[in-house]
Amino acid sequence: MQYSGSGRPDLDWSQVRETIKLLAVSVAQVEGGMRIGDESVNVLAGSFANMVEDMDVIRDELMKLAPSAERDNALSRCMATQERIYSSIVAFQFYDRLQQCLSHVSTGLKGLSAIIDDPQRLYNPQEWYKFQNEIRSHYTMESEKAMFDAILHGKSIEEALALVDFNKSNDGNEIELF
Repeated sequence: MQYSGSGRPDLDWSQVRETIKLLAVSVAQVEGGMRIGDESVNVLAGSFANMVEDMDVIRDELMKLAPSAERDNALSRCMATQERIYSSIVAFQFYDRLQQCLSHVSTGLKGLSAIIDDPQRLYNPQEWYKFQNEIRSHYTMESEKAMFDAILHGKSIEEALALVDFNKSNDGNEIELF
């Protein structure tokens, strides 16, 4: 099966066009995966939010009861369950960071395709500099910026990854629902 002109190159064949096609495949894979993940994550996020609301109602109803060992035990379990839900929400935020990272990858690959496809930009160092600054400006986490800077300063992928801690995106105390 012939996927591109690379199997039978003719005078119109170009490694640049072949590169752009492969970049487009990568973008499509990243964006397709993000769409699939979004559906599941949206259901889970909604479920977490509903559980928090339900636990608030249960706690309020328990507080209306006369003090007793049973009520106190139920309140204690209610509060412990709420804490587990909050911990789950915080832990589950990895997906939000992953989604953001994949979005940056997709945007970068699209921009790279555009710059490679345009000979005026491809051979212009200022265009590459502008493109690199544009990519970096979209990063919101310091870990992403540090990794980007390390690679542009000649570090290997492994060295750049060793320099950053992707788990420190915020102070760890914030709960964000996607």
